[in-house]
This record gives sequence, C-alpha cells and structure tokens, in this order.
Amino acid sequence: MKILVVGSGAREHAIVHALATERGAAPGSMADDGAHELHAAPGNPGIAREARLHDVDPNDGAAVVALARSLGAELVVVGPEAPLVAGVADAVAAAGIPVFGPTAAAARLEGSKSFAKEVMAVAGVPTAMAHVCVTVEEVAAALDAFGAPYVVKDDGLAAGKGVIVTDDRDAALEHAREALAARGADGRVVIEEYLDGPEVSLFVICDGTHVVPLAPAQDFKRIFDRDQGPNTGGMGAYSPLDWAPAGLVDEVVARVAQPTVDEMAQRGTPFSGVLYVGLALTSRGTRVVEFNARFGDPETQVVLARLRTPLSALLLASATGTLDELPPLRWSPAPVVNVVVAAHGYPGAVRGGDPITGIGDAEALDGVHVLHAGTSLTEDGTLVASGGRVLSVIAEGDSLDAARERAYAGVALVGLDGSQHRTDIALRAARDEITVPTL
Repeated sequence: MKILVVGSGAREHAIVHALATERGAAPGSMADDGAHELHAAPGNPGIAREARLHDVDPNDGAAVVALARSLGAELVVVGPEAPLVAGVADAVAAAGIPVFGPTAAAARLEGSKSFAKEVMAVAGVPTAMAHVCVTVEEVAAALDAFGAPYVVKDDGLAAGKGVIVTDDRDAALEHAREALAARGADGRVVIEEYLDGPEVSLFVICDGTHVVPLAPAQDFKRIFDRDQGPNTGGMGAYSPLDWAPAGLVDEVVARVAQPTVDEMAQRGTPFSGVLYVGLALTSRGTRVVEFNARFGDPETQVVLARLRTPLSALLLASATGTLDELPPLRWSPAPVVNVVVAAHGYPGAVRGGDPITGIGDAEALDGVHVLHAGTSLTEDGTLVASGGRVLSVIAEGDSLDAARERAYAGVALVGLDGSQHRTDIALRAARDEITVPTL
C-alpha cells in the first residue's frame, strides 16, 4: 500500500517503523503483498530512513490532501493532536481517501478537557470529580474544595505539559492563572480531585462503532527519577504490565471505551482512530484520568514494538469501518522498554543545535532500535537536537530486567551534550514493587 503518515515526532517514527517492519502477515493479506510505499509529512531525519519525506505543513488540510492525491495514497495516518483538532482528517476523508484519525468534532475529546468530562458524565464513565473554572476566584474555591494534592489542567491542547499536580496551592493557582490568561476570553481550566494508585495507558482502536484494545503500557511523566520535578510529555514507558489486575482491559472496553464511542456516535460525531485512555487504578476502582484522540508518546513506541498483527491492516480497518472483521490481535510476550533522551533544559527552554552521535552503535545492540523525535540535519548533514525530547531508545528482552539493561546500554552509546534521561524507567515493575490499591 501507499501510506502517508502526517507528523514529525517519535510517535510518527514508531508508526512508520512498524509499517516498514511488519511481521507475521497472513498469506494473501494486504501486508503480504510486499513492502509498503511509505511517505511522511514533514517527517524527521530518522523517518527519512524508512519513508520519503515531504515538506508539507501537517496542519494544512488542503496541502495534505493535495500531497495524498499526488502520491496516490491509499491510507493517510494523522499522528499529532494539532492536525486532528484542525480538521486535517476531515479534509482527507472529504477527498475520498481512507484516513486514520478522528474528525475535528470527535477530536474535541482531547482538544477540550471540559468536553471530555461532559461526554464521560453522560456515558457513565468512571472518572475524577472535577470543576470547570473560568476565573481565578473559581479556581481558588475548587482547589480548597478538593484539597491537596492539587490537580490543575489547561482545558485545551498543551503538548502534554498543560497539567500540574502539586501540594503547593500557590503553584497550582499560578498555573491556572497562566492557563486562563494565555487563552484570553476562551480560557478555562479543569480542577480535579487527586486520584491515588498507579497509572495505566491503554490505546483503543475505533471505527466509529467498534473498538479493539491494544496492550496496556505505563509511562513516566515527571522529568526526574522517583517521579520528581515538573511534568513532561513523557520520559519513558514499558509494556506489558504484569502487575495489572486480570480483566483490566475488558473492564475498560466495557465501562469506558465502548460507552464513549457509543455516546460520540449518538451525538452525530462518531469517533474513528485511536482513543487514548489514561487510567488510574485507585482504591475506589478504575478511573479515567484523561482522553487523547491519538497515539501517545512515549507509550506508542513500546506498544507497537510488541504488536505482531500487521499495523497496516489495523489502521485500514479503522479507517474503513471494518474493525469487526479483523481476527484477534497477536502480540509478542517479550517486554519492551523505551527510555527518552531529552535535550538540555527540557521541559523548560531547551538548547538546540547540539550534535547527536552514537545512534548506529546503539542500534547495533541486540534488540535495540532508536526512534527520532526532536532531530534535524544541518546544511553539512550533521544530525543535531532540535526539540525537547530528542530520541527514544527502544529495547526488548526476555525479561523486563533484560529489556531495561539493553535500553540503558543503548542510551549510554548516544552522544548529546547536556542531554538528560531518567534512570528508573520500569525499575519498580522489574522489582515487583508496584501494588494496586484494594477496593
């Protein structure tokens, strides 16, 4: 198939890499016809090794449609949240091209946290209690009502950094004040009760009617070891979760994903694409922390590395409304760990332009591959850092300990001046230290 992937981060590189290395296609299936013809817009230097790049604005629906038509694309995969909220999937679908990703109306599940809370309430989805606030005074009252730890969420898109969880009331109030001011008259923030217990990420593929869950993962949002420091877009992840309760995925499908998809269809805005369900396994049961309308980074990197069903078949079934015709998904049992290498200064002001070395050496290790996020090439062809999260070092192993060892061995071979990474990705799981609160 000719496939166009829209986006330029590690999530899109993970998608392209999975499409380029599909294994286990059934004889006569779509993926058995040979290698796909892969394109990316705009992509990054890592993606360029596996797909042809096109310098097209990913948020410009007309430009993406024109490119897809010129390529004869048979499937367009929209990766990031901004193009989805901007209606790029709408434009591609209107052109008669199968597209993986929700419409702008359906992507409001991520674009507006208050809208997501409304949908969850109507659908009966278990989630944290919340107040939607439009003034600093309302925020202060909500913070006092819930008490510490305080959870404050920017209502709109914030590149994974719109949430603060803190015991400092002044810091929570200031975060809300900045979020309200940044959006002017449309500013809103969501103040939530704090949810105890470990968090789980679950991607659910949807076609507007049917839902198919992927394997759960766990990510690490804080910048420093032991979950210290400010939130980031994610500093690493791993899968599978051997400590998760039996039946968790079935529970989330029945109580969260399917009711949400049914409610969106009832509203006339069917949800097709991937619904990211962020969960907390609390002492009062499973609760939804948030919805996203696309694959999450860094969890996508580990989940797709374990998928053995051809990804192209799954994405096309979502785009064409035929998920119910797919056989059960197949998975590798081998644990996979992703360690993110971030630039100097992240998640604050980052330093760009530092050369990157050692990727080839890291990928020479057994079971290791490296995905690009914030990278670019200089005029002389030097690979340099150009974003906050720069690389994802992915490794699989016979055990979680083995996968961790390989991932960190790969990280040690990467050269990037001033870079930072967490040293405890999947460590507590490997030590069997994660417990789920009892009801």
